[in-house]
Amino acid sequence: MDQQAAVSVLAPGSHVRVSLVKRSHRNIEYPAVVAFDDGTHIVVQAPWSEQEARDLGYVRFEPGDVFTEHYWRDRWYSVKEVRGEQAGLKGWYCDVARPVRVRDGLLASEDLDLDLWVAADRRTVLRLDEDDFDASGLAESDPDAVREALRAFAELERLARDGFTEIAWDVDGRSTVT
Repeated sequence: MDQQAAVSVLAPGSHVRVSLVKRSHRNIEYPAVVAFDDGTHIVVQAPWSEQEARDLGYVRFEPGDVFTEHYWRDRWYSVKEVRGEQAGLKGWYCDVARPVRVRDGLLASEDLDLDLWVAADRRTVLRLDEDDFDASGLAESDPDAVREALRAFAELERLARDGFTEIAWDVDGRSTVT
């Protein structure tokens, strides 16, 4: 049986929960609305899930921000486009993660502690949490996952240099790249 045929596609407008499974930090779970699912690529939209703002030094996430989150069932990363309530596009937060698992309205993304931040102007591309990734013990426990993670990290950097045009998408099917 074709694996693609066995995939349950999520209906646009349906409500799901996103679970970000963290190896070295607390897990995060929040509600989202499905914008798109073709059986491989899933796009959901969700507001900033915390009540308080969080300033990371290179970006400030705050109530009113909307995340358009891209997950894949066959890629080792996710890309979250971040837009402020007033300020427009803030940038893209990218997680190296195992391919998303979908079951009973829950999208589970296992974060592998390697991230990329790309500012809206695309001039600032920051490699994040490389020390956490190196200290995770993954190299010893799952060397295949390390190879996939490093390949995914390189692909994310390439996508960032191209302005994410390969994955740009909004609810009307128009490019979100400005």
